[in-house]
Amino acid sequence: MKKSLFTLILFILSFTYGFAQEPAKSSIKLIDKGNGEIELTTSFKIDPTWHLYDIHIPDGGPMPTSLSVDKLKGATKVGSFKAVNSKLKKSYDEIFQMEVGYYENEATFVQRFKVTDKAAFLLEGDLRSQVCSEVDGQCIPIKIDFNYTSKDLPATLTVAAANATEQPVEEKPVEQATEPIPSDSLTQTVTNTSSGNTDLWTPVIKELRDYGAEGDTSDLSLLWIFIVGMGGGFIALLTPCVWPMIPMTVSFFLKRNKKDRGKAIKDAITYGLGIIIIYVALGLIITAIFGPSALNDLSTSAIFNLLFFGLLVIFAISFFGAFEMVLPSSWTNKMDQKADSTTGILSIFFMAFTLALVSFSCTGPIIGTLLVQAFTSGSIVAPAIGMFGFAFALAIPFSLFAIFPSWLESMPKSGGWLNSVKVVLGFLELALALKFLSVADLAYGWGILDREVFLALWIVIFVLLGVYLLGKLKLPHDSDLKHVSVSRLFLAIVSFAFAVYMIPGLWGAPLKAISAFSPPLITQDFNLYKGEVHAKFDDYEAGMDYAKKNNKPVIIDFSGYGCVNCRKMEASVWTDPKVKDILEKDYVLITLMVDDKKKLPEIIEVEENGKTTKLKTIGDKWSYLQRHKFGTNSQPYYVLLDTEGKPIGKSYAYNEDIQKYIQFLNQGLTNFKKIQDTKQ
Repeated sequence: MKKSLFTLILFILSFTYGFAQEPAKSSIKLIDKGNGEIELTTSFKIDPTWHLYDIHIPDGGPMPTSLSVDKLKGATKVGSFKAVNSKLKKSYDEIFQMEVGYYENEATFVQRFKVTDKAAFLLEGDLRSQVCSEVDGQCIPIKIDFNYTSKDLPATLTVAAANATEQPVEEKPVEQATEPIPSDSLTQTVTNTSSGNTDLWTPVIKELRDYGAEGDTSDLSLLWIFIVGMGGGFIALLTPCVWPMIPMTVSFFLKRNKKDRGKAIKDAITYGLGIIIIYVALGLIITAIFGPSALNDLSTSAIFNLLFFGLLVIFAISFFGAFEMVLPSSWTNKMDQKADSTTGILSIFFMAFTLALVSFSCTGPIIGTLLVQAFTSGSIVAPAIGMFGFAFALAIPFSLFAIFPSWLESMPKSGGWLNSVKVVLGFLELALALKFLSVADLAYGWGILDREVFLALWIVIFVLLGVYLLGKLKLPHDSDLKHVSVSRLFLAIVSFAFAVYMIPGLWGAPLKAISAFSPPLITQDFNLYKGEVHAKFDDYEAGMDYAKKNNKPVIIDFSGYGCVNCRKMEASVWTDPKVKDILEKDYVLITLMVDDKKKLPEIIEVEENGKTTKLKTIGDKWSYLQRHKFGTNSQPYYVLLDTEGKPIGKSYAYNEDIQKYIQFLNQGLTNFKKIQDTKQ
């Protein structure tokens, strides 16, 4: 069955929207209640199987619904914040060990005010709450900001003349009590432009360079993208859309230039270069469309990660044989006509373009997966590098077989094995799709794909892959399997062995081989393994304060939920007994997630590169800290500090050499001791 690309895109978008929708929709407004009084009314429409918590929740319980008034002028509060016209339900919560109140389907909360001066009226603040699922226990925090001035007051509101000139008693205390107070040294730096030695946000880029700071690992990432691209190109060669094209195309060039074999070789090489140019151009176009800043944001954006998840799932379904993704036949026909009507190099180029179009149903999912990996690397040239690797591998056989035409006779013939390659790729696409769902889940704290759930799904996928390779599972376009070849048997053994390897992970085994893909151990609900390292703090200010009180050096771990290399370091380096002992006993470990999407209590504005940057999330704040103080923005990134926020050694980027990491930590301890001795 064939589906149009338009239908496919609509399906993906609707699929993504289904994941991204809000379970509680809200509206907030001011209502005239007469006698110069107004009511701030917030109404919620709550999806089925979800509930919103009450205002009055005992200490230690879930997040209650609360109202915070930051600024109030020209009015005074009347009464308390309360729920109206809402049916409160109560039940005993096993997790919190208490009775809690909550609302289902809908809830309305109000706070009344007495307006004393319409012209001076100002009301700023926010309403916070939490909506939770009754199915899987997932909870999503809610924060609604409001900012009303005199022009937002209801037109029907009338204020008595006596009240119009009255200065309310509560007005001044409320304004003073809720004036923004610097919560950390970043806020102090912004408001007071403090640059003293105690300012933990003072840049130390020069000091790090003096120690020999390590840069980022972008070159390694680009090399990896190129290698992945080449792997994708070689895999694409084994698909039923490309493999049969090799002898056909090479034979065409040889027959076209029977008397001049050198010309045939030249044409075949030109054909290969045409393939490379086409796919590299595709990578450059992708970069031009999205732009460098957008590409850097893709790695942890929920919408894009969910979109990638949906794309990979659909690619897998296509490879399984449910439908084929085909481009309009008119495109292919036009390219054929161009190839026939032109001569020389241009004709060969159009032939290469025809190959790209004809093979799209097989190469499209592979290219899509490759571009997804390139997007999430954060490099603006990664899509072009990935496409170069893909096209280079794809072009090699056309040139080699033209140079050595006798090799064509030894090529395996097309057959059912080509469809088996597609199906195997479908299983791998399905497994990879879960990685992108996991990134979005971690970044936003949804909790729908914890580590054991992720592993259970991967175990099932690879068990089914092994069953398929043994011929016990047949899909739509598979031909009858009379016997299991030796290669299929070995691949099945590998698939089953991999599934068995992952089983201990359900109880907390670190599984270093897949640590880059699976969620971190901290998400595991049932964990019998005690060898992992957990940071003492996830807040820079709090960790530095603890270090100063206990006179201990600090190691800052700039990490991210979507950071593959961070998971590798945690699983392969931090679990080493010596490294674990040093991190837990000798240092204060602070892990800062630069892609944490939780909102800050208040937006912080900072000056960066001559522009005002707004830090809205916790991840924004830690990412700015890394750029501003240490002059880099790659993860993982480790830096050693004394209690004043000054470097005590060089920084460390991604490198799984355990001995080198131990040397890095010990050098910091030695330097810290020297600094302490000089102070005494």
